[in-house]
Amino acid sequence: MSKEIALELRNITKKFDKVTANKNVNLVVYKNEILSLLGENGSGKTTLMNIISGIYFPDEGEIFVYGKPAVIASPKDAFKYKIGMVHQHFKLVDTFTAAQNIILGVNNEKYNIKLVNSRVREIAEKYGFDIDPKKKVHDMSVSEKQTVEIIKVLYRGADILILDEPTAVLTPQEIEKLFAILKKMRDDGKSIIIITHKLNEVMEISDRVSILRKGEYIGTVNTSETNEKQLTEMMVGKKLELKIERAVVERTKPLLEIRNLSINSDDGNPAIKNISFYIRGGEILGVAGITGCGQKELCEAIAGLRKINSGFIMHKGESIVGLPPKEIIEKGISMSFIPEDRLGMGLAPSFSITDNVMLKTYGDGKSPFVNREAAREKAKQLIDKLEIATPSTEIPIRRLSGGNVQKVLVGREISSNPNVIVTAYPVRGLDINSAYAIYDILNEQKKRQTGILFVGEDLDVMLALCDKIMVLCHGEVMGIVHASKVTKEELGLMMTGAMNLTVEQKDKNYGIAKDSNLTDNEWQNAADEQNGGQNDDN
Repeated sequence: MSKEIALELRNITKKFDKVTANKNVNLVVYKNEILSLLGENGSGKTTLMNIISGIYFPDEGEIFVYGKPAVIASPKDAFKYKIGMVHQHFKLVDTFTAAQNIILGVNNEKYNIKLVNSRVREIAEKYGFDIDPKKKVHDMSVSEKQTVEIIKVLYRGADILILDEPTAVLTPQEIEKLFAILKKMRDDGKSIIIITHKLNEVMEISDRVSILRKGEYIGTVNTSETNEKQLTEMMVGKKLELKIERAVVERTKPLLEIRNLSINSDDGNPAIKNISFYIRGGEILGVAGITGCGQKELCEAIAGLRKINSGFIMHKGESIVGLPPKEIIEKGISMSFIPEDRLGMGLAPSFSITDNVMLKTYGDGKSPFVNREAAREKAKQLIDKLEIATPSTEIPIRRLSGGNVQKVLVGREISSNPNVIVTAYPVRGLDINSAYAIYDILNEQKKRQTGILFVGEDLDVMLALCDKIMVLCHGEVMGIVHASKVTKEELGLMMTGAMNLTVEQKDKNYGIAKDSNLTDNEWQNAADEQNGGQNDDN
């Protein structure tokens, strides 16, 4: 029995000036299926989905919805064909409630907030969403905001849903819940297209996988008949060795030391509670923990962007507490923090790649005139090294795909040759080829005896890349362990607070454990012992 085709694209082409984003793309989406759309950053995935959802209009090609020709010239047209898209960057009004955001744009001559609240609860109950229609967006977590976006398109009657990087900023638990909901929606007759770079998620959630490469359609395979290696080769066009090498480096004395540090979150509650650790040159310290366990506040405190309650932050034996960010950068501490909104922190969307690179260096010269040539040259080097898809260095950042925006941000920070790198989620949203390029760059920096703090989400990557892993749970250190001597399961238990490595467990060669109650001498002895243990790893 043949499947019913919900959506079909025929020979879709879209150009932006001299850049061809999509070229003769053909795609079929069936009813009752989840289709994953794969491709490297800049391969045209989001552009194609924006065409389907009415944000862009194709230069060439045809669209068919349930076998009938469709002209989609606006998001309103898309909703007419029961197509809805949940974008990577949420489009919500922070001061409105969930229900008020959901009703925006709907013909509301008979607007009744009680009826809207009731309808939202019905949709949530049907598919298993957890949402309070009366809660304001500015009080919501990332997953709650995403829930509002999904219910928004369902409220409008969407049968074909497009989700752009839906798991990029979700915890493993939130991803599991989202996938369960998507499967319910599929079984209810919905057609779902997911853009993602996480191959393990592709294998778990999708029925079929379609691949784009440099704007062109490569092919579609059944998920049950493929594997991650084959999908990678189809995306990149060549064989890749997906292996992270843990560089062996002679380590120096500690470059960055954190002692008994406590920090509050934006709401005034404790985010980091009396933690201590250090990073030596030639060493990568991973930070693992469920999102919201203090990682953001820790990075911001080191960068001089957040006040601390108590404790010390030392760089090469000198306190940097209270110093402005510019002075911290001048000391050689580089921040590469990937926020939920990549364009909202660290980059100027309307500036070119060159000008964004220059944001870190414009004050270095002695002349009152800005020299853009050095920044332009560095921008060209980043484009070549990280394979940033752009026609020139002068293209505005906002015109790049999300992954290429991220490459500019990470590349700019790392290229400044710092002695300490604080990098949080550096490969979030990047394709596999780009992610491994970032891992290679971090290893290159490690070989230059740079100290690296690596906040990540993928435990497999952290176990392969890092020398040590510090596990946070509700702002507390559950343990600092050797990556080569701990299991993924143990890390998971520590992340949830179910396992706490005490000082007495150091005989298991884990490393420094939770040590907030140690005296200065005891802490130094533990640090010395850790030094010896880590050198043994080499």
